[in-house]
Amino acid sequence: MFKRLRADIAAAKRNDPAARNKFEIWLTYSGVHALSWHRWANLLYRMHLKLLARFTSQFAKFLTGIEIHPAAKIEGGVFIDHGAGVVIGETAEVKSGVVIYQGVTLGGTGKEKGKRHPTIERDVVISSGAKVLGGFTVGEGAKIGAGAVVLKEVPPHATVVGVPGRVVRIRGEKPDLQQEKVDPNAEEIRVLKERLRKLECALGKLTGEAFECEEEELFPVPDLQGADGGEEDASPAAEAAAGEGPLQP
Repeated sequence: MFKRLRADIAAAKRNDPAARNKFEIWLTYSGVHALSWHRWANLLYRMHLKLLARFTSQFAKFLTGIEIHPAAKIEGGVFIDHGAGVVIGETAEVKSGVVIYQGVTLGGTGKEKGKRHPTIERDVVISSGAKVLGGFTVGEGAKIGAGAVVLKEVPPHATVVGVPGRVVRIRGEKPDLQQEKVDPNAEEIRVLKERLRKLECALGKLTGEAFECEEEELFPVPDLQGADGGEEDASPAAEAAAGEGPLQP
């Protein structure tokens, strides 16, 4: 336990330029405190004292703002920076050298049994607010961008960004992957537009009405003519809206 504590403190000193000395890290860093409490909770869990282990993990959450399930497997040398809002699930595995920033979730999807949380290999960096959800592996040296939602396996030394997460770099170079050629948001919009067209065609057959949308129907221009067709009734606001002149006070 003390060997892992020393490794955790060394990881904090190595990864945080604001860290001045090891004593200060041990005394004040909530990430180091949370990992130390987790070691004890994990020991209790493996001794089948699961209720006491859960109580310990919840007490640590109250103190640090970091929630780690007692069954999670975390090696020494992990650095949780700031830590507020970090959640690590039951079957998650975190290897040495991993850096986790605030707001990160290592969670599962749904209520499936067995391995349902991610395995984070060595030297991975998970930026603030990222969500890694599912029982897959994030490869060694990978980087997860802030706010990314990762739902599938990440290759080693890859950079993942976006919602859902997409690989944009591998070892600093842009990969030629099929996922790069498909924008899920654009695809969803295309499907919705196609479905709307089919609904309009079906409605047109029922009512006999042709659905043709001209530009002015999409963006109606205010009627500047009076009921008698004269221009003298047009308001100054309508003239300004039509671009005929600035609105005078």
